[in-house]
Amino acid sequence: MHWFKQLAAGLALAAVLAPSAHAQAKEVVIAYQDMVVPWRYAQDMKEVEKQTGYKVSFRQFTGGGDVIRAMASGQIAIGEAGSSPIASALSQGLDVELFWILDDINAAEAFVARNGSQVTSIADLKGKRVGVPFVSTTHYHTLVALEQAKVNPKDVKIMNMRPPEVAAAWERGDIDATFIWDPVLAKVKRSGKVLTTSGQIAAQTGKATFDGMIANKKFARENPDFMVKFVRVLAAADDNYRNHKATWTADSPNIKAIARLTGAKAEEVPASMALYSFPTLQEQASPRWLGGGAASALRSAALFLKEQGTIQTVLPDYSSGVNAEWVRRAAQ
Repeated sequence: MHWFKQLAAGLALAAVLAPSAHAQAKEVVIAYQDMVVPWRYAQDMKEVEKQTGYKVSFRQFTGGGDVIRAMASGQIAIGEAGSSPIASALSQGLDVELFWILDDINAAEAFVARNGSQVTSIADLKGKRVGVPFVSTTHYHTLVALEQAKVNPKDVKIMNMRPPEVAAAWERGDIDATFIWDPVLAKVKRSGKVLTTSGQIAAQTGKATFDGMIANKKFARENPDFMVKFVRVLAAADDNYRNHKATWTADSPNIKAIARLTGAKAEEVPASMALYSFPTLQEQASPRWLGGGAASALRSAALFLKEQGTIQTVLPDYSSGVNAEWVRRAAQ
């Protein structure tokens, strides 16, 4: 009977170990930033956990470059980043895929000159100090705007600052202008003049910017069910906002949650969110976005980043870093 006891003990031990091993495999770390987007409420309500059964850990980062570095070191499986950091990541061979357009930036990022800086147009920025987070979508559009206004970027003092540092430098009068997003954008608009927006630059140059969700390819491949359910959570959050915008007010639980997670003021969140546009589940897979447009926008961003010496390599095609499969499956 000794062998039987050993076998029984072994099976009991296996039964004890199995759930923890299983639970370990069903964990995911998701990086997020301070963008005021509808899915923050789903994040706050633990919708991903409810719909997938996974243990989800959220980590906040202050810029896309930081998210990319954390993904490169294997700390996170899924993260939010702007199109420029995503282009940079793919150009450097990071094994990630863009699977969701978090937002079309539109007017949610703007170039603002500080009152008293004597800057009333992009051309006036020559010799001035501009604070932007390097390798971000606003850094890219800063350079596009300067190029369009025929201002040599070398004639402008472009300083690398994360959003909280931009806010502090603005208050001290250390910078003359910034190209930034909310919640800092709302603060600087109070004592500044909007020179242009990302939406205007995209309309004039065809060089659109967006925020996206990227996943480690290996994680996505090994967790297809999670990916589809996660995409459905994202789509449902955007649908709720799109269809019931009037109920997303400063004193509603959804806006309060967004304010709490991003550090924005609840009274400013509805106006901030209205500056973005959020593609529907059907639009996500369309030629404009994951069906081709996103890859083209990423290549355009990469070319610009290489020109600035930020990255060394531009891929011939960025479509291998864009995957519409999870969106298509979520729509079924």
